[in-house]
Amino acid sequence: MKILHLEDALLDHVLAKKSLQNAGVEFNITHSDSLPRFIELIQQEKFDLILADYQLPGFTAVDAWNAFPADMERPPFILFSGAIGETAAVAAIKLGFADYLSKTEGHRLARVVQRAMELARHKKEKETADAALAVSQRQLAALAEHLQSAIEHERKAISREIHDDIVGTLAAAKLDLAWVLRRELPPPLKAHAESAHDSVQLAIDACRRLMLNLRPSVLDEGLQPAMQWLVEGFSKRSQIAASLRMEVGDTQFSPDVLLVAFRTAQEALTNINKHAKCTAVTIDVSSHEGALTVEILDNGVGMASEDKLKHQSFGLRGLEERAQSVGGWLDISSRRGQGTAIILTIPLEATPTTDPGTGK
Repeated sequence: MKILHLEDALLDHVLAKKSLQNAGVEFNITHSDSLPRFIELIQQEKFDLILADYQLPGFTAVDAWNAFPADMERPPFILFSGAIGETAAVAAIKLGFADYLSKTEGHRLARVVQRAMELARHKKEKETADAALAVSQRQLAALAEHLQSAIEHERKAISREIHDDIVGTLAAAKLDLAWVLRRELPPPLKAHAESAHDSVQLAIDACRRLMLNLRPSVLDEGLQPAMQWLVEGFSKRSQIAASLRMEVGDTQFSPDVLLVAFRTAQEALTNINKHAKCTAVTIDVSSHEGALTVEILDNGVGMASEDKLKHQSFGLRGLEERAQSVGGWLDISSRRGQGTAIILTIPLEATPTTDPGTGK
């Protein structure tokens, strides 16, 4: 362990060395009694710990602390001084000094040094772990954004294939059956043909519903028509009273923002239909002060905070990641028996303008 001792009294420096040696501490100590020499030493080599008297000729230990360049890692500082007053000691600790020890308690120096080094090691490990976690979170966010873009692209492609291939084929079959039905047929055969015609129409309707769920064409008309279509469809299917309030004026939204707002509301309504056991839902969409806000509120059974950690909450986590992909965030407020509020906020000035279908 390399120690830099800032001390103007040579006898106190010797006593500090003796105290550490008696405790069996392995160390290499360098002595300095001036601020210029101190600055020169910290620029020349890396020290593991600074042991500093508080008041030295012309400067203090705080001056030495502040002498460290902003881009240089500062090692633990221990004030090893005579009586300096409680106010000065507390101020030094608040500034970041690792500890304070009076020279009258020199026999405790080794323990204080070891504790400071241990705390510094733990702090360094935490900083390293936090940095690694931050990198992982950025990578996860990038992956989630890529997956969302790929999913939307695939939805669009599947919808197009259903329209071009399956619906086209079914439409041709429907025309053929209509041609057959215009002919004189025995009653049993005509009944079968009519049944087949109706079945083909049902299949066409099912394909169109599937296409709308995959990539509603109403999205191309803007946020308000898309939300109206979504809320009306939800209310019709679920028999839950749903009201929509829009205050977006003539704000133009990027494709990414529009898609995130729509998918958030869509997923929230799906969860409400499955789990909320509610009788009413309110969707409030507004654009004020440079941000788009989408609030979905139900009067259902609600959920406890721990419910968010369960497997069923993966959809909510997906919504949070989707919001982050456009620089937004998701707030979820809920209590058991008091309903749930999901609020999406997207700063409009900071959102990208990529095509949600292609990710370009």
